[in-house]
Amino acid sequence: MSDTSVVSNTLDIEAIRSQFPILHQKVNGKQLVYLDNAATNQKPQSVINALEHHYAADNANIHRGIHTLAERSTTAFEDTRKAVQAFINSNEVEEIIFTKGTTESINLVASSWGRKYLNEGDEIIVSGLEHHSNIVPWQLIAEEKGARVRAIPVLDNGDLDIAEFSNMLSNKTKLVAVNHASNSLGTINPVHEIIKMSHEAGAKVLIDGAQASSHLTIDVQALDADFYALSAHKMYGPTGVGILYGKRSLLEKMPPYQGGGEMIKDVSFDKTTFNDIPYKFEAGTPNIADVVAFKAAIDFINDLGKENIAAYEEELLSYATAQLNEIEGVRIIGQAQNKVSVISFVVDGIHHFDLGMWMDAKGVAVRTGHHCTQPLMDRFSIEGTTRASFSVYNTIAEIDIFVEALKDIIKKLKP
Repeated sequence: MSDTSVVSNTLDIEAIRSQFPILHQKVNGKQLVYLDNAATNQKPQSVINALEHHYAADNANIHRGIHTLAERSTTAFEDTRKAVQAFINSNEVEEIIFTKGTTESINLVASSWGRKYLNEGDEIIVSGLEHHSNIVPWQLIAEEKGARVRAIPVLDNGDLDIAEFSNMLSNKTKLVAVNHASNSLGTINPVHEIIKMSHEAGAKVLIDGAQASSHLTIDVQALDADFYALSAHKMYGPTGVGILYGKRSLLEKMPPYQGGGEMIKDVSFDKTTFNDIPYKFEAGTPNIADVVAFKAAIDFINDLGKENIAAYEEELLSYATAQLNEIEGVRIIGQAQNKVSVISFVVDGIHHFDLGMWMDAKGVAVRTGHHCTQPLMDRFSIEGTTRASFSVYNTIAEIDIFVEALKDIIKKLKP
């Protein structure tokens, strides 16, 4: 076993852990070790407090009310929009659209931009690393418009084949949609290069930032991304909230995604005129309380410093990778040089579902299955993996518990 200290060079991890009430419990009689952060990470008390405070003190519908509670709710809601703008460095706050999450953000672009601009014979390029949420919406709109979806191949180490991507680009390419970081393998994609190459070919680019949001610096202006999507629950915030960033020049030309309240200026039975961005894409009463609490999550990340978070998570990833590589019969799937803190692996002779259940019995929460990336699993000729994913509140000691549990399970189950 290694030194189990929980204090990094720059962050007091024990103090950070104290902010997460859910971590301090036992599961199946064992102290919880939560290593399923790529699915969703846990919420600090500040986020929980913000959610509770809104319902206890400020709850009212936003934008249209003139009474005190409505004005307080509206201010808090729009303060989060400003916080997101700063977090991703968009040019202006109006380029930030609130959605239910990354999935809805991608569907919004596919349904609105895609329905207006895609034509028969056009091509949409995704990657072989994509979550189903960045595949299926494009398949649906491609079928409707007579377009074609193509996938960038994945190399044996889990990187994208950028040389082949270059060959795929043509005047038929209208949109490229790739993730910033893979939820299954952790691969960090060269999105700046991908965007530059795509723009040179005349294509627009959407980046799925769900896995990158809590790990990597995001600067949509420096990237020159046309669209960028992320989810609050992947960055210590509530579920059911996300954003779509889009360049103003694109958003203003896109038709509404849904109709209803808030997204209109005037309605008559003869004609409706639509609101300005971002409200044109925010039909109906939004998830106000969770949007308000999302700001507390952004503040949490900013207070720690994303560079500090990333450096510490890299320590965890490197340590866990080295430990798993020492265990006979364990094979890590995806060993790209640049990764976020995600490890997917298979164990010879043991099904990942069985492994996950045994891990849970030992109080260790990991994810098993295809991780909504079935084409990627097919690429590696496997049904699925066991995935351990680390966050800033995890420790070297927890990785030791995870590794010892894995060794014990292999000893018991190995044929």
